[in-house]
Amino acid sequence: MSLMKARRLFQASLLLATALALGACGFHLRENAVLPAGMQRVHLSVSGGGEFERHLARALETSGSTIEDAGGTGIAELRVPVAAFSTETLSAGGYVRISEYTVRYQVQFDVLGADGQLLVPHQRIDMSREYSYDASNSVGNAAQVQEIQRSLNDDMVQAILFRLQAAARHGLAAPTSTASAH
Repeated sequence: MSLMKARRLFQASLLLATALALGACGFHLRENAVLPAGMQRVHLSVSGGGEFERHLARALETSGSTIEDAGGTGIAELRVPVAAFSTETLSAGGYVRISEYTVRYQVQFDVLGADGQLLVPHQRIDMSREYSYDASNSVGNAAQVQEIQRSLNDDMVQAILFRLQAAARHGLAAPTSTASAH
């Protein structure tokens, strides 16, 4: 057997082993969310907009919705009156220097269907991440907080899509309690 064929066989075996290992550990590619009927066309009304609104719009489009610039007849409305970050002190080190923080993210939303009826009742989702603060590296700390906020944005969009998918499966039986992810 030539060296080239042996290399190809090894690469194919390695690829197969990797695929089997991923399947065995429960890894599956994430599917698009199945949105409730009446959300084919959606207007987003997001407090503050920004990165969260862009990620949410992209996720809704990936799930089959068309994002409209304005509301109107035949257009559902996903309203997000609260999308706010806050930071809390967790612990302080020597000489009362803060050494750990929690970044909290709260989003509240509801959805009016294309017919103007409440499709998904008011929902509140709380998420948080903890991080250590290094007083000697303030630039690195700012970058760390930005990365935590980006990660929370991504997780929040997925949590909203899960709630919308639950509403699609169970009508108005979507969860209304506060969820917390750490």
